[in-house]
Amino acid sequence: MTGSEATPSFRLAYVPGVTPTKWVRIWNERLPDIPLSLVAVPAAEASALLLDGGADAGFVRLPVDRTDLSAIPLYTEATVVVIPKDHLVAAVDEVSVEELADEIVLHPLDDTLGWERLPGRPAIERPATTTDAIELVAAGVGVLAVPQSLARLHHRKDLTYRPLSGAPESRIALSWPEERTTDLVEDFIGIVRGRTVNSTRGRSTAPAEKPKRKAPETGGARRKPAAGAGSGKGARGGSGGAKGAKGSRGAKGAAGAKRGKPRRRP
Repeated sequence: MTGSEATPSFRLAYVPGVTPTKWVRIWNERLPDIPLSLVAVPAAEASALLLDGGADAGFVRLPVDRTDLSAIPLYTEATVVVIPKDHLVAAVDEVSVEELADEIVLHPLDDTLGWERLPGRPAIERPATTTDAIELVAAGVGVLAVPQSLARLHHRKDLTYRPLSGAPESRIALSWPEERTTDLVEDFIGIVRGRTVNSTRGRSTAPAEKPKRKAPETGGARRKPAAGAGSGKGARGGSGGAKGAKGSRGAKGAAGAKRGKPRRRP
């Protein structure tokens, strides 16, 4: 089977914390004949996956290299600190970065926050992944600052989280290789941006609009005579002719016939 004969499909990558369910559902409703497959990818490997052709587009965490990748920022996530449920911080509604000065703040190798200066005290060794860091928090080794979606993703009954003020935030974007901006990519961009079916770029999914039918003229409007003009019935002696202009032959003829009619004798 050649490339031109292959069934078209769309591969969508997404990083941990992103839930693409809504957009996938809309895709399946609009393009049911084109299957969409999801590709889970670590945040640090998302750009390489897109550039290597492992996916047509993907939800990534910014920044990305804009030299070869296009990106549409979608939303910014709040940053939270993950703590054991019996931690002192669990008693407050929000905590600042400065208030973590005496805490061991874990900094995993796959950290998605662009810290200029790490808060708190560093751990002896950096955890390899966020998942490993969550396990250490549960063991009481330290606390962890992450985007809120990752805190929800790694939810545990013995852990909780609180908003962390003064921390950098993570931004989610839709990204794809600029040189491979296909019609299907344009379709998905339209879905993410909230375009309707009729306005989705790259694919004509809406039937052509039929020309509006002109409202039929009413019979009364067609029979209405112009002001001061006699109608055909007036020429035959009707009421329209009696109101016609003076000098009309039909009007004079009708008047003369009326005056010349003989009276019947009793």
